[in-house]
Amino acid sequence: MSKAFTRETDAADDDGEDPSLPPLPAGTRNYMTPQGYANLRAELFSLIDDERPKVVEIVHWAASNGDRSENGDYLYGKKRLREIDRRIRFLTKRLEIAEVTDPSVHHGRSQVFFGATVTYVEENGVERTVTIRGIDEADSLKGEVSWVSPIARTLLKSSTGDVLKLVTPQGWREIEVLDVTYPAPSKPSIP
Repeated sequence: MSKAFTRETDAADDDGEDPSLPPLPAGTRNYMTPQGYANLRAELFSLIDDERPKVVEIVHWAASNGDRSENGDYLYGKKRLREIDRRIRFLTKRLEIAEVTDPSVHHGRSQVFFGATVTYVEENGVERTVTIRGIDEADSLKGEVSWVSPIARTLLKSSTGDVLKLVTPQGWREIEVLDVTYPAPSKPSIP
């Protein structure tokens, strides 16, 4: 069979999901901070308004050059278009179901809710600080964890001074909540 009549299949193509991000647990909401929502929205509009039109232009130019079977610009461009379209579908779905939650409403409280920055100490004396974020916005390199992660689920609804049991692959580990902080509410601008 000629390669022209085959289609690259990818499970992610069919449902629009991005395989690099975890799926939402069944029956849960897609909590997100206002900043995380704005970042995803900016990425979506950048893909739609900037990147996709540029790639479409390249593919159009490459297609006009004739033989497409060995045309690297055309083949790469079509592949890149599929990737962009998949990401656009994913972002659109996630933004549609997003529930924006402003963590600054809890400013000054010592109980852990979504958006909290929590400092805790493990039983071996190692102190760690994590910020609880949405699934789509958590960045482990910045010390952020998803609200559905084991550490976040253990910390949620606890308070400063609580001793908790964290389930790890190595077994139970005790942790103590040392500090809970939230971002300060932004002051409304006066015109």
